[in-house]
Amino acid sequence: MNIIEAFTNEQLKKEIPSVNVGDTVRVHNKIKEGSRERIQLFEGTVIAKHGAGISATFTVRRISYGCGVEKTFPIHSPNVVAVETIRYGKVRRAKLYYLRGRVGKASKVKEKI
Repeated sequence: MNIIEAFTNEQLKKEIPSVNVGDTVRVHNKIKEGSRERIQLFEGTVIAKHGAGISATFTVRRISYGCGVEKTFPIHSPNVVAVETIRYGKVRRAKLYYLRGRVGKASKVKEKI
C-alpha cells in the first residue's frame, strides 16, 4: 500500500451517513469564527451525489429568502458533524438539476412511503 492510499484510508469516516438523492436532510456543519467554533444547520433537498472514496460529495439545495442556495458537502469531512434524514424522497433520476428552474410547490419531491 503506498503512502497516499494509506493516508486517505486513515481519513475516511467509519460510519458513512446514508444520503440518497431526493431526500430532505439536515446537515450539521462545523463553522469556525475567529477562535470559536459552532455548529450551523443546513436543511434542504439532496440534488446530487458525486465521486467515491475520500472525494465523495453530496449537494444540498434549499430556498432561502426567495433565493436558491446550494452547498456541496464532502461526506468524509471532519467539518460535517452529522447528517440526519428528515424525509425520504421518491425520485427516478440520479441528478435533480431540474429543481433549479422550479419555484414554489413545483420544486417539491414526493415522499417515499
